[in-house]
Amino acid sequence: MSAAVQHGRCLCGAVTISAQLADEISACFCDLCTRWSGSAMMCIDAPADSVTVSGPVKTYRSSSFSERAWCDRCGSALWLRDDGKDYEFVPGLFANAGGARLTRIVYADRAPDGWDFAGAPQRVSRLEYEKSNPFVREGEMP
Repeated sequence: MSAAVQHGRCLCGAVTISAQLADEISACFCDLCTRWSGSAMMCIDAPADSVTVSGPVKTYRSSSFSERAWCDRCGSALWLRDDGKDYEFVPGLFANAGGARLTRIVYADRAPDGWDFAGAPQRVSRLEYEKSNPFVREGEMP
């Protein structure tokens, strides 16, 4: 667990989060997580007593034991939280994923055929991508 409080936000900036984040990321391929995220759901744990959230948050009870949350303005996924337990935040809310690294894949046997996080064959830098797609500029806000 990082001693420093990390600050994050949704895509539109309407929801802001402050939390003391773990330094590890988990990815999950269970049916609920893949349907929610459209891919592997990645999360960083944060103790509930370190979390401050402000903005238009909506929640959905996705199972008998947990809820999922999103920004009501832009739709960004925010967290998964089991009843009364710690938060599991989406890493993209925080710059550089809060400094955490992927250390665990849950339901790994449910990952689509051909998905191998360790061997991503092609890596395209921001500069390369934006050069060939000049209409895209990372970080631009509407």
